[in-house]
Parts: sequence; C-alpha cells; structure tokens
Amino acid sequence: MQYGFLMDHNRCIGCHACTVACKAENDVPVGSFRTWVKYTEQGTFPDVKRHFAVLRCNHCTKAPCVTICPVNALEKRVDGIVDLDRDACIGCRACMQACPYDALYLNEDSGAVEKCHFCAHRVERGLEPACVVVCPEQAIISGDLHDPQSAIAGMIRDMPTEVRSPEQGTGPNVHYTGHEPTVLQPGAAARPETYLWSQRQMHKPEAWPASLPVAPDTVTVLDTDHKVEWGWPVGAYLITKGIAAGVALLAPWAVPLGAGKVAAGILPDVLALVFMAITLLLLAGDLARPLLFLRILTRPNWRSWLVWGAVILSAFMGVVTGGLILRLMGADDMANLLRWAAAVLALPAAGYTAFLFGQCEGRDLWQSRLLLPHLLVQAVLCGAAIFLFMAPGSGRLQGLLAGAAAAHLIFSLVDRYRRHDTANARQGAAFLGVVAWGPLRPYRDGLLVGGLLAALLTLVAPLAAAAAALIGLGAYEWAYVRAGQLPPNS
Repeated sequence: MQYGFLMDHNRCIGCHACTVACKAENDVPVGSFRTWVKYTEQGTFPDVKRHFAVLRCNHCTKAPCVTICPVNALEKRVDGIVDLDRDACIGCRACMQACPYDALYLNEDSGAVEKCHFCAHRVERGLEPACVVVCPEQAIISGDLHDPQSAIAGMIRDMPTEVRSPEQGTGPNVHYTGHEPTVLQPGAAARPETYLWSQRQMHKPEAWPASLPVAPDTVTVLDTDHKVEWGWPVGAYLITKGIAAGVALLAPWAVPLGAGKVAAGILPDVLALVFMAITLLLLAGDLARPLLFLRILTRPNWRSWLVWGAVILSAFMGVVTGGLILRLMGADDMANLLRWAAAVLALPAAGYTAFLFGQCEGRDLWQSRLLLPHLLVQAVLCGAAIFLFMAPGSGRLQGLLAGAAAAHLIFSLVDRYRRHDTANARQGAAFLGVVAWGPLRPYRDGLLVGGLLAALLTLVAPLAAAAAALIGLGAYEWAYVRAGQLPPNS
C-alpha cells in the first residue's frame, strides 16, 4: 500500500485553497508551509503565460529523511505515509538537508521539524486530506497508488505524469501532469528580488552564479523561501573535529616528525580532548532542542550517520581520556598504547562526516567520493598546524603541512571544477565561487590562504604558515557548507 497524490495542472487555477486548508487543518505557523503553490511566468509582455506547481512532501518510497533522522522521529508507515513525531524531534534539521524537495520546515516556537503528513489523522478516519477536499477544480487527487482499482492509479496509468527530481532515487509518490516542465526544475527559472505580492525573504542573498544559465524569458514570481539551516557552527565543527582528530593521528608519530618533547607530555592528549569537547558543544548547541541531545544515544536510529558519529566521537574521547589518565599516573607505556588506539579512532572521527553528508540527498555537492579522503587530508593539515605551533623548528612538520595544504588545494579545485552529474551539484559547485563572507570570498581565500600561502610560508615562517592554513581551511569549510545549501530544491 502506498498513499500518494496526483497534481493535475490542466485543472489547477493557482487559488491557494490547498495551502490555506493545510495551514488551518494542521496549525502551520505564519511564514511556513506544508504545501504551497509556486508561480512561474514565461514569455515577454504582452505574451506572458503563468504556470502553477503545487509542491509538498513526496512521501518517498525510500525516504532519506527517515534514514538520516538520528532519533527515529520520522517513520515510513505501512500505508506509505512518511509521518513525523514532533515530540521526539531534537531539531537537528538533518532531515531538511536530506530532503531533495524542501518539504520540511522548522517550527521555531516548538523547536521541532514539521511537514505534510498526508493528513494522517483524517485518513485514519476514512477521510481525504484537507487539501483534496477544498480544491475547487479537483486538481489534487489522492489515493493508494498500489491499488490498480483506485482512481489515482488509473489516472496515472492513462496519462503522462512526472515526478520531481527522479535522479535522486527516492521514489517520490507525488505525480504531476499538465505542468510546464521548468516549474519542476529548481533553478531553471530566474528568481527576482521581489515576488508577485511581496519582497523575498533574503535568507540566501548570494546572486545566482553567472556561469549557470536560466531558461530564457522564464521567471519564478512566487515561491516559498527556505533558510540555510546549517551555518557557521557546522563549519566550525569540521575544523575543531579536524584538529582533535589530526592531533591524535599525528601524536604517535611526533618523535620522527621532530616533536619528541611535545609527545613526551600530556599536551597532545589535552588538545585532542579540548577540541573534541568544543566539537560536541557546537553540535549540541546547534540543535533547536539542545537539552534533548542525549536522545541520539537513548533512542538511536542505527541507519543514521549522526548516531554513528556520536558513537565514534564518544569512543575516541574515551580512549584519549584513558591515555591521559594513565600518563598522569606515570604509566607511559600503557598510555602510548592507547595513543596508538586513539590514532586509529582518529580516522573514523575525521572521516565519518563524509558518510553523514552522503545521506544529505538534498545537497548533491556534499555527496562526493572525494569528501572522505579530503576530510582525512584536512585532519592531517590541522594536526600538522597545531604541532607546528608546539615545535616550530621541525622541518618535517613544515613539509607535512605544506604537503597537506597542497593536497587540500587540489581536492578543493577538483571539487569546484570537475564534472558534476546533477543540476543541484553543478549549482552548489558554482555557488562556491560566489559565497560572500563580509568583503571576502571564503572559497577563494580558503584556497589561497589555506593552500598556496601555507605551502609557500612553511620554510620561512612556519608559525604564520600554520595560522594561514587553519584560517584558510576555516573559510573554506564555511563556504563549502553554505554553498551546498544555496541551490533551491523547489
């Protein structure tokens, strides 16, 4: 059984009755939408035609939001409806990154994510969703897509239909017919600063990349705006986690790297713990419901890499803490063994984010096979920079930093300019070049400062090189996280 919708745009008149009914039925906050009508206009005056698209959750067969939710707040029901338990939600917004359709929003009053749930409370009583009931043209048809005798299954069988973003492989269960193709292609139409009846909410002020052409004489004149949900804390988390993992990764090699005096003490262990503690604070503080952070461990969804990340980071901190205690007790041999164990755990600690970002089906820029080795290179860069602060006279550390900075530069350039398979990924890569950070462009600075400058300075000014590498990498991470979220999914 699979409930779904058919949107017949041969009939839709763009009246927004479905939007109003949904808001009234489900108490949707002002400024948020579970269903909305997008307007796209084609042509030049006086020959202009307006097209509509009714957009909402697609109740996907393989719903990525269900997979990534760390606390099982989202579920795929036996009737095919993707439902959400708002009381269980911790407000991590990972589901919003996983959704290729911009179908979820954060209720800022409750701190919980919400979405279309097919009016499950009505369906369970044998009633149709509110949007279906109020549509004056019967342009919204609902029913069981798996029942060949249902009206919706017959209509889909007898007429040409299309789903949104089929390349994502999520199996969307909202079908469209009679629509203008560009209305279902995010970014295909130009987006002016002013919508039909209002100013746009400037959640994403960056200009559309000039390298990405839009359809001629096609403009989106009404849509709902979506915020960039993961901001500077996520970029900072990548840096602090990279420092903690990098220091632990290089600590057993400190003697051959020329930092033997540092390795003999507790400073590497302390730094790894401090930066990992900052990492956890950043992650918890970025939740809309930070006090519910421990739900990741008490009601885990073991398919989510957020859960596996929490387990990996906890194990990493446990081993580093054990080694620190042993060293303080004078048991250096045992502490050195745990330092090797921490170095092994540093690899998944640095790299698991690649698998987490891979579950973010709505952010194709992040779903790169290069991300895992790139994160490991970044950890080495961070570790070398921190060790260079502690042992600035080490030529081997200088060489390691230069090599890691150069590798980061190469990965960054390849990610920016390689061939991307989807429009969303191409848009994200193009946004890497236009993301603004005050008067600077952190993608450009991330390359120049973190890569070239660090490599050039290592031999003559190692401390400046270490600082440049960390600052440049921080700028790059901020740009990378933001650029992935700038392409529209609706």
